[in-house]
Amino acid sequence: MIRHAEQLLHEIRTIHHAIRDTIVAACEQTALEQLAAAVAEEAGDTIFAIDRISEEVLLERFTALAAQWPCLLIAEGLGSSGRVVLPPGTNAAAAEIQVIVDPIDGTRGLMYQKRSAWILTGVAPQRGTATTLADIELAVMTEIPLVKQHLCDTFWAIAGQGAHGERFNRLDGSTRPLAARPSQAGSIRQGYGTIARFFPGARDIFAAIDDTLVDRLLGPQPAGIAFTFEDQYISTGGQFYELIMGHDRWIADLRPLAAPILQQRGKPRSLCCHPYDLCTELIAREAGIIVTDHLGRRLTAPLDVTTDVAWAGYANPTIAGQVAPVLQQLLAEHKLL
Repeated sequence: MIRHAEQLLHEIRTIHHAIRDTIVAACEQTALEQLAAAVAEEAGDTIFAIDRISEEVLLERFTALAAQWPCLLIAEGLGSSGRVVLPPGTNAAAAEIQVIVDPIDGTRGLMYQKRSAWILTGVAPQRGTATTLADIELAVMTEIPLVKQHLCDTFWAIAGQGAHGERFNRLDGSTRPLAARPSQAGSIRQGYGTIARFFPGARDIFAAIDDTLVDRLLGPQPAGIAFTFEDQYISTGGQFYELIMGHDRWIADLRPLAAPILQQRGKPRSLCCHPYDLCTELIAREAGIIVTDHLGRRLTAPLDVTTDVAWAGYANPTIAGQVAPVLQQLLAEHKLL
């Protein structure tokens, strides 16, 4: 159990606000080309100049927080291991909590001012190397809005206490409560559902699975009629948000499963979803979303910046009962299991 969880939640939300405001200010004041400059390759992902801005605030603020909660901080930009014990000089065994953070989830969309990004943080009691996503007991996700956008949202959860949200108005500084409202639809018909295929290499496989899944669930589509829609939001936090707010009915990110096919095709391993991208799945589950791995099991990836993770999210049990069995069948047919 995390000590003084409500107080810790308040402190983390304050850190998120500082990161959000710093990044928005940078986007307002700095040329796109400068923010989008690639500055490093870490943990299999590209680090852009805009990422460095968030990392500076992250380390400064969590160093201060660690005076009350000694922690193992896990994030990109913390060296080759992706982790640091705070306060500096503290022995890892003395850390009280593990904190896994993605300071900008959705960097690519934000730096080109295409779509909001998200600050993601998950906190688990310190259980050493055995600590996994399933151990996270507190999570916060905060929207980093586009420069032209005046409203931005935050959701948070403490395990067993439900999901809570707030909408912030950048123009007047006001806030109001925001309720989670996952879709209660009983079918995928006329709804959004997505298999992530952000990057080249195996898009044809995932598109074929998506098409066949819709055909098997809904039958042939009449000419000129669209049964379902998709939304390729390149942010796992953003995808959770779309499920939480009732915009999407199901999402699956199965990129790690394509590794053998990419190898056969002579292509490099794809950039995949990592545990820091998924560190706020507690919020989705507390909101009523069903979040699983590709086989329908609870996510139990270690808290690190390197493990590739496949996952799926369903707005409600009815949608899960329809989509998950067909999706797993299709993965087997395409030799992805």
